[in-house]
Amino acid sequence: MSRFSLKRLSVSSLVARTAGILGIVFLLIPTVIVVPISLGPDRYLRFPPRGFTLEWYNKLLGDQAWLQPMLFSAKIAVMVALIAMVLGTMVALAVTRGRLPAKKAVTMVMLAPIIAPGIVVGVAMYLMFSQMGMSGSITAFVLAHTVLAVPYVIITVSAALATSDADLELAAMSLGASRFNAFRYVTLPLIMPGLIAGGVFAFIVSFDEPVVSFFLSSVHDKTLPRKIFEDLEFNVSPVVAAVSTILTFGSIGLLGLVAVLRRGLSRGGSAA
Repeated sequence: MSRFSLKRLSVSSLVARTAGILGIVFLLIPTVIVVPISLGPDRYLRFPPRGFTLEWYNKLLGDQAWLQPMLFSAKIAVMVALIAMVLGTMVALAVTRGRLPAKKAVTMVMLAPIIAPGIVVGVAMYLMFSQMGMSGSITAFVLAHTVLAVPYVIITVSAALATSDADLELAAMSLGASRFNAFRYVTLPLIMPGLIAGGVFAFIVSFDEPVVSFFLSSVHDKTLPRKIFEDLEFNVSPVVAAVSTILTFGSIGLLGLVAVLRRGLSRGGSAA
């Protein structure tokens, strides 16, 4: 390769890296701005803040109008994560290891909720659950959010299954283990990092989901994203910035926990 080609390649690489860094900075700017706003003393959204106070965090933690939607969203997200982990693992096993006909079509159908526009999914969910008399119920929220969360578990578990050796499970069954025990004691520990990652993604997707929740929420039972929209429309206060800051650092903390758990499980599997 000539010196001119190497120089041209290095310039292209530098431009690509610079563009990537600028893109990341542009995406992070709104998040960085929200944090100081939540610590400002003004009773409206102001940047830069003129001081420092924790008043809005104290108001958030002491106001049932905020705590109730937060706990409601957390309850739904936990149930969604557990259900999505079970269903997503079953689908991933069927698609990756099973003899399922039309695997590509099944995969496309299961991943459709994260491809379809959110407003379309929200309207469809509202029409279906309102006809069934379930609109606003916790069952409707769990079912709707599970549909949105399962694809993330399918993706992470399928990736974990693709990197694990299927012959280990066959070897366990050849030694007398049942199919269930072979999966439980051999395959499940191998795919556990992907399963945990999928569960965390499912939790975050459910807890932060705004569009479908807006259609399904009732006057009394509403999720945290729906409460945030209402507060922005009728009462713009820094409490919204405080909630956004907590959600941001909470999501970062969960993803960091996933990384730590995956590293620990990977080391444990290597040692075994």
